[in-house]
Amino acid sequence: MGSEEDSPVMKTVKGAVTGLAAGTIWGTVVATWYDVPRVERHVALPGLIRTLKMCGSYGVTFAAVGGLYIGVEQLVQSQRKKRDYVNGAIGAFVSGATVYGYRGRSIQSAIIAGSCLAFTSAALDIGGNTTKVDNGKEYYAYTTEKKPAH
Repeated sequence: MGSEEDSPVMKTVKGAVTGLAAGTIWGTVVATWYDVPRVERHVALPGLIRTLKMCGSYGVTFAAVGGLYIGVEQLVQSQRKKRDYVNGAIGAFVSGATVYGYRGRSIQSAIIAGSCLAFTSAALDIGGNTTKVDNGKEYYAYTTEKKPAH
């Protein structure tokens, strides 16, 4: 794989896309559990429309958090020239504070959300429970070698 795919920009995009997918799925789950569809006049398929709005809302939020987290983490890593839990914690704090602070429209909610995400990120990294070890290589579930002809 080329170095283009391992660039901080590509990692940031991948983080945002992953967040979008996860958020959309989570939005569907939340809509199914909590958002009992109301019957509304002049709205075709009200349950579906409300579910799609919720999916979009969660998807965009998760995409913003994922993209900001990876982007800030990569930026901090390039500035510090170190790869440790601090990069992830800073990325998590900035993404949590920015996204959830904006949504909550208060400094207090920004600090709380950023701190919670930073603590979680640092705890996972320090404990070695990261969801992915980034060693610069990508692994695929298939092989690129051709099968021998029988």
